[in-house]
Amino acid sequence: MLHTSDSFAGGRSEHIIGEWLRTRGVRDEVVLAIRVGAHPDNPGLDPVNLVRAVEASLTRLGTDHIDVLYLNASDGVATVEDTLATAEWLVESGKARSVGAFGFSAEQLVEARILASAGYPRLTVLDVPFNLLRRSDFSGDLRLVAGAQNMAVTPSHALEHGYLAGRHRSRAQAGRSVRGVQLAGSMNRRGTRTLRALDAIGTELGVPPAAVAVGWLLAQPTVVAPIVNAFAPAHVEELVQGVGVRLSRAHLAEIARASD
Repeated sequence: MLHTSDSFAGGRSEHIIGEWLRTRGVRDEVVLAIRVGAHPDNPGLDPVNLVRAVEASLTRLGTDHIDVLYLNASDGVATVEDTLATAEWLVESGKARSVGAFGFSAEQLVEARILASAGYPRLTVLDVPFNLLRRSDFSGDLRLVAGAQNMAVTPSHALEHGYLAGRHRSRAQAGRSVRGVQLAGSMNRRGTRTLRALDAIGTELGVPPAAVAVGWLLAQPTVVAPIVNAFAPAHVEELVQGVGVRLSRAHLAEIARASD
């Protein structure tokens, strides 16, 4: 599965992925997930911009359909009903196969579920920033509603900008780039305790800290597929080990103590 957004690098990410799919001829082997709603040319989820955003994404990707269309409501949504009505047209026209949500509140998810019972497309997937160090975005009513609706949760920022991979443990290592600033935000006592717990469990299980962090996410109810970023083949090899990690109750308790 590949996940990107029309706003990443102003659409350049989609162009690169589209070229990769074309040159390798693997489109039918890939689940393609796109988040729309934040591109500067087509901002928001009003009917006109939503259709234009999807059309532009399809062009950049060089494909005729999106497997999972995430609707980005971070900047607000005029009406949930109008957005779902447009999504219905996109699904019926074959441009999108399933619809997910990003930035929706618990109340909006409830409203969307009510509308789905009246025939509108159902929001079946939820993309929400969530990891060991960032749990507030997916808590309370949002988590309860997602569970009650049996939504497939695909948490983004699975490694908190890479910090939970354990490669950068000091501000000197992180540098002064934008990513360095993001990493530095986790370099505190809580972050250090969490990395030590991941190190210890990883050593016990014979896997890297990143795999333990992914394994923790997969142990959470409703989580089906963490969204992870990789910058080298070695990163992918580390991350996929998380699929096979089975954390015991003792492991989960140890991680909870460290990250609280």
